[in-house]
Amino acid sequence: MIKVKVSGVAIDPVTKGFVVILKDETENRWLPIWIGPYEAKLISLALEKVKPIRPLPHDLMKNILDAMNLVVTRIVIYDIKENTYFANIYIKSANLERKVDARPSDAIALALRLNVPIYITEKVFEKAATEKITIEEEKELKIAELKEKMQKAVEKENYEEAAKIRDQIKSLEKK
Repeated sequence: MIKVKVSGVAIDPVTKGFVVILKDETENRWLPIWIGPYEAKLISLALEKVKPIRPLPHDLMKNILDAMNLVVTRIVIYDIKENTYFANIYIKSANLERKVDARPSDAIALALRLNVPIYITEKVFEKAATEKITIEEEKELKIAELKEKMQKAVEKENYEEAAKIRDQIKSLEKK
């Protein structure tokens, strides 16, 4: 199994869908997983360390696990079939460990809140990983991510922040 980290959430410039990007520890192989907009938001909030006023679904899951003295030991994305990824959440209580089937997006959102490792099987990496993306592709993903942040700033009427992000986008586009 290969340990990965969540690099970020971006908008795919081609499909306009959301994608979470997982990188191996060397950052030479990337695994993009397309996710829904709601899941993208929940993962982004966890990456940005935003604490909601009331618990969101994955915060609730964390609270339940804590209240029951259950420990999530790891997340494993173990298969891909017909463009659908499969993951397990490994939960330990006392001396018993069980695996629970989960969508990778939910497992990732929970892992970020619990600070537990995420692994991908070699089989999944062989089927779906890409070599380190080109600088141009990375730039497109970064621009898409910044555009999403700029939109959020505008929605919050934080125009100063939106202007700073706009300037970042223009700078990247010039390169």
